[in-house]
Amino acid sequence: MFKNSADRWPVFFILSLSVLDFSLYFLVNNPYVLGVYFYLMIIPKSQICAWNHHHQHAPTFRYTLPNRILEFFYALHTGVTTNLWLLHHVHGHHNNFLDQSKDESRWTRKDGTQMGELEYSLKITATAYYRGYQVGKQHPKEQSNFILYSILSFAIIASLVIYKPAAGILLFVLPMIMGLFMTAWATYEHHAGLDTDNHFEASFNNLNRWYNIFTGNLGYHTAHHYKQGLHWSKLPQLHEKIKENIPEELIRKSWV
Repeated sequence: MFKNSADRWPVFFILSLSVLDFSLYFLVNNPYVLGVYFYLMIIPKSQICAWNHHHQHAPTFRYTLPNRILEFFYALHTGVTTNLWLLHHVHGHHNNFLDQSKDESRWTRKDGTQMGELEYSLKITATAYYRGYQVGKQHPKEQSNFILYSILSFAIIASLVIYKPAAGILLFVLPMIMGLFMTAWATYEHHAGLDTDNHFEASFNNLNRWYNIFTGNLGYHTAHHYKQGLHWSKLPQLHEKIKENIPEELIRKSWV
C-alpha cells in the first residue's frame, strides 16, 4: 500500500499521536490536564508539518482513500486540510518562489522590504486558505477536493467540539491553529532574504543530522526545489549531485 517503505515509521508515529489524542478526548475530562498536554505537544507535533508537506509532493499511499484518511489526521495536527498545501505550496510557492510579487509564501512586503519572522508567520497563517483557494482557480479538480474535504474535516471537528467542548478545543482546534502557525514559521528560514533568479542561490540548506531525521530531509532544500516531486528519502543523494552549485553561505549545519 505504501509507495515508499521509508514512509512506514513516520506514518506509524504520527497516527500513534492521533490515537493518543482521541484516547485523551474520550477518557480525560480535566481541562488542566488537557491544557498541559497541548502545551507539551506543541514542539513534537510541529515536526508533523514537514511530513504533511512531503505527502503533498509525493502521496504516501498508492490509493486515494488511505491518502484522504491520512490527510484528515494530518489536518488535526497541522491545520492543513486535503489539497491546501498542494495548491498553496506545490502549485503556488514552488512555481513562484523566485518572484516575491507572486510567491504564495512571500517574505517581502509590498514595498519590497523583508518581513520579520513573526510578521511573516502570522501573515502566511492568516492567508493560507485564501491563497490556496486562489491558486485553485487554475486547478479546478484539486480545488474542488480541497473545498469538499475541508468542509468534511471542519464538520467532524465541530462535532467533536459540540460533544466535548473543552477536549475538542484543547486537543484539536488549538493544535490545528498552532500547527498552521508553526508550519508558516518553519518556512521563513528556507528563503527569507534571498532575492535571486538563480535556483541554486534561492534556498538555505540545513545539513544537521537531527534536523533532517525529524523533518524528513527538509534541510536539503535546494535539492527539494530542484526536483520537488522526488521522495524525501532520496534528497540527500540529489544534494550530493548538485552541491557544487550551492554557495557555501547557504549551508547550515546546526539546528538553530
